[in-house]
Amino acid sequence: MEENTFHITEDVLASKNVRFVNHLIDLIPQYAVMYAISYSFFYIGEFTGNYTLNNYWAEMSVAEDYFYAYILLFLYFFFMESYTSRTIGKYVTKTMVVMTNGQEPTNQDIAKRSLCRMIPFDILSFLGTNGKGWHDSISNTYVVDIEKFEALKKSHYELDEIGSHLIEEK
Repeated sequence: MEENTFHITEDVLASKNVRFVNHLIDLIPQYAVMYAISYSFFYIGEFTGNYTLNNYWAEMSVAEDYFYAYILLFLYFFFMESYTSRTIGKYVTKTMVVMTNGQEPTNQDIAKRSLCRMIPFDILSFLGTNGKGWHDSISNTYVVDIEKFEALKKSHYELDEIGSHLIEEK
């Protein structure tokens, strides 16, 4: 008997608008951490009288600024999506990351996905017809509406179960 495989369909994918809202919401914690680091360095300097960290942070080059921003971006998405398949934005919009077969992504998949977010202009890749970004395509992942995804998964496995019962009766 050939195993009936599960595949994500277009109707369960999160829309471009939802993906954009996810992006905006996910910027908030990233900026909050950057500001927290900045203020921490300032207050460490005030407390100790040594402003070395504060001065370094304030006088960073553009390249260093991008370097730290990308590290933060990677860490935020990697840790959030590897533990829950969701970020804060995805919690708000009730979406999640899944593999093309509907399974939960592995840490390797999430690392690849998070690294691909660093591709310049990745955010513009959502302007395509299906609203799937490069970090989705390269890592073979999808962002799906949880409610629609669970309904599709349930109906798929119920049909699979019916088919297996029919084969057993023969």
